[in-house]
Amino acid sequence: MARSVLSLRNARTRLVLASMVLSTLLTAAVLALVYVTANRTIAGETRSVVTAELTGLADEYERRGMLGLLTAIERRLGNAAERDALYLLTDPDGLVLAGNMLRWPPEIEPGSGWVELDVIKTASNEAVPISAASIRLRTGERLLVGRDASARQQFDRVLFRSVFLALIAAFALSLLTGWLLTRLVFSRLKDIARTADDIVSGDLSRRIPLRGSGDEFDQVAGTLNEMLDRIEELVSNLRTTSNSIAHDLRSPLSRLRQRVEALSIPDRPEPEREADAIRALGEVDHLLRVLAQLTEISRAEAGLGREQFEQVDLGRLAADVVELYEPVAADQGVELSLTGTAPPIPGHRPLLSQALSNLLENALRYAPEGTGITVELGEQDGHARLSVRDMGPGVPASDLGRLDQPFVTLDPARGSRNSGLGLALVAAIARMHGGSFTARNADPGLEVTLNLSKS
Repeated sequence: MARSVLSLRNARTRLVLASMVLSTLLTAAVLALVYVTANRTIAGETRSVVTAELTGLADEYERRGMLGLLTAIERRLGNAAERDALYLLTDPDGLVLAGNMLRWPPEIEPGSGWVELDVIKTASNEAVPISAASIRLRTGERLLVGRDASARQQFDRVLFRSVFLALIAAFALSLLTGWLLTRLVFSRLKDIARTADDIVSGDLSRRIPLRGSGDEFDQVAGTLNEMLDRIEELVSNLRTTSNSIAHDLRSPLSRLRQRVEALSIPDRPEPEREADAIRALGEVDHLLRVLAQLTEISRAEAGLGREQFEQVDLGRLAADVVELYEPVAADQGVELSLTGTAPPIPGHRPLLSQALSNLLENALRYAPEGTGITVELGEQDGHARLSVRDMGPGVPASDLGRLDQPFVTLDPARGSRNSGLGLALVAAIARMHGGSFTARNADPGLEVTLNLSKS
């Protein structure tokens, strides 16, 4: 009993039973409709033929009298057996005048309409089921016309047996179909559950296998795999960021501790104490900037701020940011230029401005004096494109893939003040806008490109 209850709690068992019951009920309804329709059609045809014959004989009686009616009945009796036809004409007292029945059935009142009953045929002297109609003639005689219903009843039994066997076959087929269907569904669900268990156990590289059918299961599996790729990327970034925070913040914190300890030494000259205080404040400001940038990256990676999306004219936004940095570039002997156009996109205007500002600051950091920095807008593969190129030395090819990672600083000389979070924030903003971050050596210089979704 316990095993039975457990099996009924199993989703596969419930689905099989539900499929079986629904399929069986539907098949039973269709077969019942066929059975009833077939019976009604045959009965209707029989009634139409009998009614037509009864009407014809009555007309014959009206035209030619009793002699004509007797002649018509005798003529029809010649092939009555082939048609399972029954005829009976009696006088008012029940004396048989013509026909192939022994006597008038006492159950039938002439003119009472359509009846079905058993009567005795003259040829076989056996009781047979009939379907008949009757009338009383003008001079009192009684006329009955019918059809032997034995064949129809036999057909009913055969039809009923066929329907019953078809219902059994439908039951078995629905059971098999339900089992195969649930086997297919639950085999795919088992793949998902197995992958989820492995991921819960810590193996974030596991993915749901695709069967190459292109069906809805493969589409769902593909979407889930993309989600798992993104989760693995975020977890990897989180680990990298955590390790980087522990490593990269140790130096400024150590320096800050040294400055504070120096401030606590008594009898130090006031100028030295002021210098240490200024350096300590500088370290605090640096830490605050790092934490602010980390917060922005986390918010962008989590998609926070999407509710503030609006239609952003990238051309206008780029022109404003370039105009803002032109004085800084001019002081360094670098020329800024803006080319191309891009369609408006739904986006977070302040974050997009922050991303372009970070790209320009990074380019200005490495652009040699007397060169230029180009900001280019464009459109490609359904995305708006925003790129910034400088004419600097570029970066080693092995480091191109690391530029969007937090705390990656390729210039050790600037490591004390460059947190390596600027491009990481740019990449996070690009992903927030359904796009991507790519970097390549343009020979000369470095070109960083953001592809942003237009929808």
